[in-house]
Amino acid sequence: MKEKEIKTVDIPAQKIIEKAKEEKIEIVWDRFEAQQPQCGFGQLGICCRNCNMGPCRIDPFGDGPLKGVCGATADTIVARNIVRMIAGGAAAHSDHGRDIVETLELTAAGKAQGYEIKDEEKLRRLCEEYKINTKGKDKQKLAKELASEIMKEYGMVKGEIQFIQRAPEKRKKLWKKFGVLPRSVDREIVETMHRTHIGVDADYVNILLHGVRTALSDGWGGSMIATELSDVLFGTPVPVESTVNLGVLKEDMVNIIVHGHNPLLSEMIVKAASDKDLIKLAQKNGAKGINITGMCCTGNELLMRKGIPIAGNFLNQELAIITGAVEAMIVDYQCIMPSLPDVAKCYHTKIISTAPKAKFPGAEHIEFHEHKAVDIAKEIVKKAVENFPNRIPEKVMIPGKPIKLIAGFSVEAILKALGGTPQPLIDAIVAGKIRGAAGVVGCNNPKIPHDYGHVEQVKELIKNNILVVTTGCNAIATAKAGLMLPEAADLAGDGLKEICKALGIPPVLHMGSCVDISRILVLLAALANALKVDISDLPVAGSAPEWMSEKAVSIGVYVLSSGIFTVLGTVPPVLGSLAVTTLLTKDIEGVVGATFAVEPDPKKGAQLMIDHIEKKRKALGLS
Repeated sequence: MKEKEIKTVDIPAQKIIEKAKEEKIEIVWDRFEAQQPQCGFGQLGICCRNCNMGPCRIDPFGDGPLKGVCGATADTIVARNIVRMIAGGAAAHSDHGRDIVETLELTAAGKAQGYEIKDEEKLRRLCEEYKINTKGKDKQKLAKELASEIMKEYGMVKGEIQFIQRAPEKRKKLWKKFGVLPRSVDREIVETMHRTHIGVDADYVNILLHGVRTALSDGWGGSMIATELSDVLFGTPVPVESTVNLGVLKEDMVNIIVHGHNPLLSEMIVKAASDKDLIKLAQKNGAKGINITGMCCTGNELLMRKGIPIAGNFLNQELAIITGAVEAMIVDYQCIMPSLPDVAKCYHTKIISTAPKAKFPGAEHIEFHEHKAVDIAKEIVKKAVENFPNRIPEKVMIPGKPIKLIAGFSVEAILKALGGTPQPLIDAIVAGKIRGAAGVVGCNNPKIPHDYGHVEQVKELIKNNILVVTTGCNAIATAKAGLMLPEAADLAGDGLKEICKALGIPPVLHMGSCVDISRILVLLAALANALKVDISDLPVAGSAPEWMSEKAVSIGVYVLSSGIFTVLGTVPPVLGSLAVTTLLTKDIEGVVGATFAVEPDPKKGAQLMIDHIEKKRKALGLS
């Protein structure tokens, strides 16, 4: 591979990396190289900073200290560190969910400017799930009652979270048996921080079991809440055509990128961009109009509901600015690089932060509040429009042409395509035309060539008749590679190709943003319940080929704990403890019916998943 190809397999991104080098702009790969060699103690997870007697570190070769100052061993330190990562990820997703609940409540009260309930049918279904009487009540009244009930999930009112009831009975009994049934969202996160404080839990097995419970409070709690209520407010996704990569930027238009994870802001930015006065102002300033594009999971939210083009995933964010064509990048929270304002200084781009919990030095801060959401969104869009004349033409380079895709495969959309029941999918699996399914998700990480792990693994899976469902950065990576078009079925094995051609769908289904991995759980629960088995009995597997964030750790653990064998493409910081590593990759199967595997080579990782799926087929008596 040439140097630029080692960094990314995204061809438009390669061109912008070259541009950054020529213009002497520091980007993520430069900072990654400057960190080499990275701290070995940190990579193994055997450093502890949980009190001020340290920091302590355990010698991995046994020649130095075997315990921290307090007496904590490598097993204790590694377990505490990884469980704290789970808590950080669960907190991020669950706080996102809380923001959606609060906005639903304000919308019900008529206090959220510009918001409305788009999916009343789902609202009523959720009310029934929460045992709220729906007779004679309008959607505003129901939304108010539902928001009130769901907010209780964050405290400790009922003793266990509601959406756990969606899991198969066998799975719920297993969680209860091992004491990992999540009681509420916030309770588990707080208890993690308590347990990992100096002088509290030192038993690595006990610590990790609570990590499982914390992760489950995310997957079947906070994340699922965020997904379901976003559907209520903004509409449940249905298949939609759009385009992806840096080529979605327009040289003759005001380009605004919305970046982050929360759809509350981005929905209003899209609404504001259609304002006639702002379009006229853009034209007055020399642009043909206003072009809204997405980045990361805020982009995924807009893509699957409105067909808004998406410029890229995590490692594309700096490169988008370096095109020189972005008037404003509007950010909310999560996965936003603090480097963005520094990169933007070299161009005309404005970085506008909006969340009170996420400020970035050098960015302009315009705080977003739901009660005047449209007004604030118009203010932000106006700043971008007024910035268009400041564009430096000689610095503009929009690389390549956009790639087409189809997104928006919610559980409801998938079931509708199957005729309203999962039975056709089950029949295809039983017949062997589809060997099984894989959920391939997760971040980008400069330790792996950008998008290479995602794309190569997914290609290998579909070639072997494995249907792939995907969210987050993997969804964007595979879309950029052209795998989210019905024509991509030609790359699949004969059985999967036949099914895709018959249904007119791609072999890789875009199910949404990071929090929407909960959609995958709901779909698998529906399949398991239809077959009267546990999720761990299904011929399915999960993978995160390029993961890097704490959210990914929480996701990996709740996917594993739901009974799904999961392959990680980058090594988690646990190798400093043989006991913890053995528990996560072997012994935990006796608890949750699944294990982790670590395999940096995406094709080998795919083979591990294929082997697992074939083993599960055999156990079910399928050929």
